[in-house]
Amino acid sequence: MEGDIICPACDSATEHTVLHAGRDLVVRCEVCGTVHSVTSHHLRMTPLKVVVSSGPNSRVYRVSVPQNDMLSVGSEIVVDDGQSDVVVAEVTAIEAERRVSCALAKDVKCVWARAVDDVVVKISVYRAGRTRSFRIMTKGDEVFSVGDVRDVEGVRYRIVKIKGRDGGFPESSEARDIVRVWGRQL
Repeated sequence: MEGDIICPACDSATEHTVLHAGRDLVVRCEVCGTVHSVTSHHLRMTPLKVVVSSGPNSRVYRVSVPQNDMLSVGSEIVVDDGQSDVVVAEVTAIEAERRVSCALAKDVKCVWARAVDDVVVKISVYRAGRTRSFRIMTKGDEVFSVGDVRDVEGVRYRIVKIKGRDGGFPESSEARDIVRVWGRQL
């Protein structure tokens, strides 16, 4: 939302992110981080279909969002349909008349996203020419770093390499941005 909500902490019109849409909106000020509610009668809402993938499973949500919100690939959205769990997800694709990288919510037919609040991290641990693979469920913001010593299913290992979703090999990364972690068994 672009500068049309008055933040009670900043005491001025600032950019806000919608955390929950309903009769009233729960919003967060992008300047100071204050979370507060505003009456949504002045905002026109539009229904939105959001398909959220979590590991091998996908779930379809139907949510209402302000029609003039800009949605873009790579941005995070809070998906709350009022009936099931609230999911923090990263937008991976947007379908309007065709696939686009960004669009106003009123022009979007479907959003595809991947859950980033809880994610699966694939871990390969090797020792003496033998590699064992594991999958762990963890919080998306948990940090993995080369050199860390960890345990998985009773196997103690040191992280030697991390592959990021961007194709690079960072020294440290949040779980949501990791494709695979390699470790040497201790």
